[in-house]
Amino acid sequence: MKAKQYYRKPESVKKLEQLAFDDIKARNPNFPYPPKRIYRDDSTNNLTKCIVDWICLNGYQAERINSTGRRFIVNGAERWIKGSGTIGTADISATIRGRSVKIEVKCKATGDKYQSKHQKQYQQQIEQAGGVYIIARDFNQFIEWYNHFLNELKQ
Repeated sequence: MKAKQYYRKPESVKKLEQLAFDDIKARNPNFPYPPKRIYRDDSTNNLTKCIVDWICLNGYQAERINSTGRRFIVNGAERWIKGSGTIGTADISATIRGRSVKIEVKCKATGDKYQSKHQKQYQQQIEQAGGVYIIARDFNQFIEWYNHFLNELKQ
């Protein structure tokens, strides 16, 4: 039987929590007890939230892209409407210092490893157009990329 592994919050996630807390305090100076935001990077949804919030809290633009369709019921039968987005689109679309950045989230903690054929084609299109495409596997790895990217843009 496999022993349950407990989540150990990385320093980068703690730094994000402090950044979010400082932002809440700055936007609400008269609020005596601002709530503390809690972050984790141990699931795809949590990691995506960390990345989007980090980019936005640092003064850039980022948004989660939902490319799935939607389910609805007609006369008791389930139907599915295909999404209108590009097949294989990245999970996050961002603009950092004027550069288009697409981020595909493949969370290491959940074992999500491989891009689909459509995601690889999308990556190729973005890179051929001069955009930046990365695969984020955990928050520490994303922060390392982010810092390196900002340093490259300074030069």
